[in-house]
Amino acid sequence: MFEAAELGHKLSKAAYKEAVPGLRAALLEAQVNLFEKHKTPVLVLISGQDGAGKGETINTLYEWMDPRFISTMAFSQPSDEERERPPMWRYWRSLPPKGRLGMFAGSWYSDPIRERIQDEISTKELDARAEQINRFEEMLVNEGALILKFWFHLTKDGQKKRLKALSGDPRTAWRVTQWNWDRLKTYDQLQDVAGHLLRVTNTAAAPWVVVEGTDDRYRSMTVGQVLLAALQKKLAEPEAQRPVVAPMVRVDLDGRNVLSELDLALNLNDKDYKDELAQWQGRLSELVRDPRFKGRSLVCAFEGADAAGKGGAIRRIAGALDARQYQVTPVAAPTEEERAQPHLWRFWRHLPRHGHVAIFDRTWYGRVLVERVEGFCSEADWLRAYSEINDFEHEMIDAGVVVVKFWLQISQEEQLRRFKEREKIEFKRFKITQEDWRNREKWHDYQQAICDMVERTSTGDAPWTLVEANDKNYARVKIMRTLCLRLEAALKGQSAGKTAAPLKADKKTAKPAAADKPASTDKPAGADKPVAKVSKVSKN
Repeated sequence: MFEAAELGHKLSKAAYKEAVPGLRAALLEAQVNLFEKHKTPVLVLISGQDGAGKGETINTLYEWMDPRFISTMAFSQPSDEERERPPMWRYWRSLPPKGRLGMFAGSWYSDPIRERIQDEISTKELDARAEQINRFEEMLVNEGALILKFWFHLTKDGQKKRLKALSGDPRTAWRVTQWNWDRLKTYDQLQDVAGHLLRVTNTAAAPWVVVEGTDDRYRSMTVGQVLLAALQKKLAEPEAQRPVVAPMVRVDLDGRNVLSELDLALNLNDKDYKDELAQWQGRLSELVRDPRFKGRSLVCAFEGADAAGKGGAIRRIAGALDARQYQVTPVAAPTEEERAQPHLWRFWRHLPRHGHVAIFDRTWYGRVLVERVEGFCSEADWLRAYSEINDFEHEMIDAGVVVVKFWLQISQEEQLRRFKEREKIEFKRFKITQEDWRNREKWHDYQQAICDMVERTSTGDAPWTLVEANDKNYARVKIMRTLCLRLEAALKGQSAGKTAAPLKADKKTAKPAAADKPASTDKPAGADKPVAKVSKVSKN
């Protein structure tokens, strides 16, 4: 991919001086239009060999454009805070909002290239990282972003000359260190690895632009003109309409689905509830203080019908934790700041560090639930969200995060009873709104969306646990027990698929209030048995 950047491209001083004023004026105009329309975020990735002019080009763009609407992110080795979260966390946090331009000096390409050169990952693993990057960039483009990727290329002799020239000039000598000279020794490896990675990530949505870095004027002018052309084209485009190629249609010929098969009559008497809750709260407290949890983190995701008891269940979890160790994030309609970013951005920013717990009261599934049913996003947007959500959760899991997801299901009759109860109780009135009453009219639509969500996002390492929540005692104990078993299995190095909510003991503990025998306080029967499917989990 580098042959065209080894031709000795140059631009004369006179030609450069003549072209710069017009280019600067056009870039400023495009930049102001971009900001005023808030139409799209612009990501400019500046990568390439040492000494190829990455820093100089960024400085030139700052000189040509309005720096108020530009942010520059420089990435090197991750910090302690960054290492305790998924690798992409630091890049998600740095995404520019709509209407602004973000320049990345170093990016999500830097680590895979370095790791492959140092033989820390294989070519096969490099390709897997490349596929992950392609999906990430495709998601950004689908969200409206403009991505420009520049690779500044030098020949081996050209790089050596550039480094000598920089180190020989007192004004730039500080930029060349022994590390740069050591990196020159890996030039051939960099060429092989970078060439391969550029080839497999050179997509229609985010193509690479390879620029010869020998001549400063040629390099700066090339980047400026490419950026201007891309901005002007993006500003001139009408709002993209992405048609659905194959609309999704549910077919349940016998009327059965993962929700209809739940036994909402399951309940737990008060005495057994108190015993069970105390047992599992104690277990959870022990697990989060386990030394092995210092290298992991926990994300609890709660979704459910209105008035299904999410808040009460969350309070029981919080009651077992040190307040310094957890954060509850309630999710409502996105703010102005959040609407200027991809829809997953506001969840990435709240991922916990090692040894901490993040509890989400409603989650990233809003896109395939309320946004889908209420028409707040297009069909194309919520259809692609399933795979984007799966990617998000798998990135968390790969980084050591234990992801536990709960859907709390109640009947329409029980929801109506709780709504009326909330209206009567002084301190619960704030919980009921006209929006809640209006949502009842779309019960069937929501049930269909929930079934689709479970079928498409209940994965081996991040399965859904469906909770029969007509009885709050039963629901809270099932949630606490599931959470403990999942976390315990993760700390033992077992996969979620082998230990997904093994709740065989529920048949014993979930008896009517008149039951004679209390629940066992020992390890639940069947705790080591696999439960492979969500539908089976939910029936226990």
